Amino acid sequence: MSFRLTDEQLMIQAMVRDFAREVLHPSAMERDRSKEFPRENLGKMAELGLMGMMVPPEYGGAGADTVSYVLALQEVAYACAATAVVMSVHNSIVCETIDRFGNEDQKQAHLKPLAEGRVIGAFAMTEPQAGSDPVSQSTVAERDGDHYIINGTKRFITSGKNAGVTIITAKTDRTKRHKGISAFIVRKGTPGFSVGRTEEKMGLCASDTTDLIFDDCRIPLEDLLGQEGDGFKIAMTSLDSGRIGIAAQSVGVAQAALDAAVSYAKEREQFGQPISKFQGLRWMLADMATEIEAARQLMFFAAGKKDRGESYTMEASMAKLFASEMVNRVTAKGLQIHGGYGYTKEYPVERLYRDARVFTIYEGTSEIQRVVIANHLLGDRYVGTLR
Repeated sequence: MSFRLTDEQLMIQAMVRDFAREVLHPSAMERDRSKEFPRENLGKMAELGLMGMMVPPEYGGAGADTVSYVLALQEVAYACAATAVVMSVHNSIVCETIDRFGNEDQKQAHLKPLAEGRVIGAFAMTEPQAGSDPVSQSTVAERDGDHYIINGTKRFITSGKNAGVTIITAKTDRTKRHKGISAFIVRKGTPGFSVGRTEEKMGLCASDTTDLIFDDCRIPLEDLLGQEGDGFKIAMTSLDSGRIGIAAQSVGVAQAALDAAVSYAKEREQFGQPISKFQGLRWMLADMATEIEAARQLMFFAAGKKDRGESYTMEASMAKLFASEMVNRVTAKGLQIHGGYGYTKEYPVERLYRDARVFTIYEGTSEIQRVVIANHLLGDRYVGTLR
């Protein structure tokens, strides 16, 4: 089916594009070098409604649909992928999960600060020995009167150091496999909750990725998200939405690489003419543009199904799979077109190439996406993954 954007969606896209290219883009390369968390820019984004895009207005959000959200997210990613991943986890997973599964008290307590950008959200499920298999996680939450006591370590947590609110999963019943996993909302500063090491990463350097350590961390019963045993369902539902966000990030970064390659090809001369005149290079650009558009349409299709209230798990995995692999191909070609200059930090394509690499890994590897898609096609039990 064809996809037509509304005037309001186009207006949101234009507004975010102007902001991202005027505010985020000029300092993106410096943030990549300094690894400085983009807190000030996130505050500016919150003023534009970008940190609570799909949060209902009664909780301080913009109440936007998913299509508007992915349009905005891809523009942020075009300018600064590290800022986009913070925005994506914050919106797609944290805000949406609390809005969908939280009770009224939890929504009142958390959604407005999140939507206003006063608090950054994180999602913690991955562990040192538990990646694509959530049942193998070892973090436990044991009931103790009107509290839970949590012990364990989470790994590779986006915004782990800078988040004020973190949704975590832990086993409350070790005998029930995935049905024994529960979800909790944990506030920064809770005794027994600390940030461990910060990873040295290949890309997305301005977005911190950390360990989170729980050592007899006591949290009140009211911070249980949903019911005991709902953790796996909550995580898988949240990741469906997050995967559409990864597709949007992939499209944004790929479009930036294409635009950079086109600009460079028009300016760079070899053998007495711009390299854009050579057929081999022109075909590379054509392939890049075609793949980006295909990924964009998969992204819109998944987002549209979500907005219509239809099942979109398989479509989200398809969009994430294709778009994340696409952006790795496109940024590699963009770097190749730049020749030796593409390998230097003088041009942005080097950063785009590094930033893109993780998109096939986080929120479910490409291999896990293929498992999800195949299981839906064959009618098998849904197998998800985690972050």
